[in-house]
Amino acid sequence: MTNLFTEIDVESLEDNPFKLIGKEWMLITAGSRESFNTMTASWGGLGVLWNKRVAFIFIRPTRHTYLFAEKSKTFTLCFFDEKHREALNICGTCSGRDVDKIRMTGLTPAETPGGSICFAEARMVLECHKLYFSDIDPAQFINPDIDRNYPAKDYHRMHIGEIMRCLVKQSS
Repeated sequence: MTNLFTEIDVESLEDNPFKLIGKEWMLITAGSRESFNTMTASWGGLGVLWNKRVAFIFIRPTRHTYLFAEKSKTFTLCFFDEKHREALNICGTCSGRDVDKIRMTGLTPAETPGGSICFAEARMVLECHKLYFSDIDPAQFINPDIDRNYPAKDYHRMHIGEIMRCLVKQSS
């Protein structure tokens, strides 16, 4: 791991979070080296809450990664160059219940200095320690059109994690 990434202060990031998450996507990964799962996400955010630098992510209870996120104290958000778009497509459309996504994508699992799972091919990794979760409650939708995102009524669980470290790919 030491040879792959350099740790930087998350406040030095120049990436646009709207583009980073909404357009480029990310892999949310939770679990241990022995047992983990990952999924592609394009919903989430970065910011400050409770005087901490945080990431917030959303996972539907129907996703296999949901169980891993529930059991884990940490999760990672991995961001990739465009050349890995097909791997992100696979991780967003195939379930870890049914297929070996790591074998299918060719991604290489690695561990952060904190022991969380990330991927060697990522250009940036945010390692987060869970602080809070809450289930999306459709009764609280002020705009009823939001419910159109949930035809199966499988409302997300939001996790908020303190960003413990930001790792960026070492220059070659």
